[in-house]
Amino acid sequence: MRNPLMAIATAGVAVLVPVAAHAQTGDLASVQAHLRGLTTMTADFSQTDRNGQVLTGALTMKQPGRIRFQYQKGVPLLIVADGGALTFVDYSVKQVQRWPVRNSPLGVLLDPSRDISRFATVVPGDGRLISVEARDPKHPEYGRITLVFARTGSGGGGGGPAGLMLQGWVALDSQNNRTTVRLSNQRFGTPVADSTFRWTDPRRSASPR
Repeated sequence: MRNPLMAIATAGVAVLVPVAAHAQTGDLASVQAHLRGLTTMTADFSQTDRNGQVLTGALTMKQPGRIRFQYQKGVPLLIVADGGALTFVDYSVKQVQRWPVRNSPLGVLLDPSRDISRFATVVPGDGRLISVEARDPKHPEYGRITLVFARTGSGGGGGGPAGLMLQGWVALDSQNNRTTVRLSNQRFGTPVADSTFRWTDPRRSASPR
């Protein structure tokens, strides 16, 4: 089974030229305000790889630096970030791989203190959405990732901070392998225990980390 973390961790984020267009700057500012106003988020996710294989599961996120992708029953995979490292666990082969969160595009979500105008651009498109692409043209081997937010407005409707809601993302690696993640049933500000981001290391004991 293809490592689903590769589409996340190989699409590096680096410093780019700041966005100059007024409209793009405003949209980036809205995304920045959303990320800085986000405390917790839970959602269902659907992940589609280059071969059309679809995996589903539950996503839990807590600022700063913590996220968990719990895959559907029967899929022995886990992706979790505990504040410092992004970890991929394949329980079927007892394999663990780890990357610094800051070296992953998920750092866009997990480190709201960063100025996203320095490494992201707004992709023109549907005015109801804000699509933000992060990539490093000096390192094409890192690939790129595009985060998609819906404009929900500031009042009611179940929207997130700053009137935005993350809909998902598309990651494209240097071999043009595409992985698409779609979110649904997003909820914001619900209590999330720190223990949610512990994981059991299959190489050692049954004790959670």
